[in-house]
This record gives sequence, structure tokens and C-alpha cells, in this order.
Amino acid sequence: MSARKAPLPKMGDAVRLSAEGVAKVLGDLEARLLTVVWQLDMPATARTVHEMIIDEHEVALLTVVTVLNKLVEKRILTRRKIGGLLHYAAAISAADFHDVASRRMVEGVIDFAPERLAACFVDVLAERDPAQLDHLAALVEEARRRRG
Repeated sequence: MSARKAPLPKMGDAVRLSAEGVAKVLGDLEARLLTVVWQLDMPATARTVHEMIIDEHEVALLTVVTVLNKLVEKRILTRRKIGGLLHYAAAISAADFHDVASRRMVEGVIDFAPERLAACFVDVLAERDPAQLDHLAALVEEARRRRG
């Protein structure tokens, strides 16, 4: 994980296993809006974000403003006035968000059955993407080296 200076984002404990991507740990609309802000890669008004999603997700501008402000409260977005209008920007990169969310998920499930977690993880990884097993082995070896 890369070093972060900003406080970690606030995320709830709920994980929706059937959801896609960021929506696993955020609400559907939160995930859509955050993805748009990441794609824009620059501060944007709520109207700009609204215009980016309205064709796929019919939602009122006021709802977009409310959800963007919730993401600010969660320290996932920042908000500042530019030219008299509020602009929203990512407070955390997509990669760092995925790192934090992934770590939270692992920490949450490891207490459930730690003796089975590693075996199940390897089995699922082998089924979905066997090439990743070599990457996993390299990560394990690196962790062993760091521990001395």
C-alpha cells in the first residue's frame, strides 16, 4: 500500500458480496458518483457529475449533491468553492481506496475462520485466475523477508 497523508476514509462494516467493484463497500449511487469523480480526475461541480450519470441512472441533481456530501463526510471526497461553486474531488485515489477496502474486508473475515481463510483464498484464486498464484507466492515470500 502506498503512504497516505490524509485520514483513512470512513467505511461501514457491511460488504455486499453480489455487488460489483466499489459498490461492494459503498452504496450503488455512492459508487457511481465516486467512479465519475475518479474518471474526471479534477475538481467537478455536482452538476457536472450529475450530467455524467443521468443517462444511465435517472436521479435528481439534489440527490447527487446529498450523496457527494455524504462521501465528503466519509473522507472519500473533498469539497471546496471555486468561482463561487462547490467542487468535489477525490480525497483518495482509486488504488488506495481499493487497498483500504480490501484490507478491511480481510481483517473482517480473518476472525471468522483463520485456519480456513488461506486455503479457501488459494482455492478460489486458482479457480478464477491460476496465473495469480505465482504473484501470491511472490507476495508471501516478500512478507517473509520483511519479517526477518
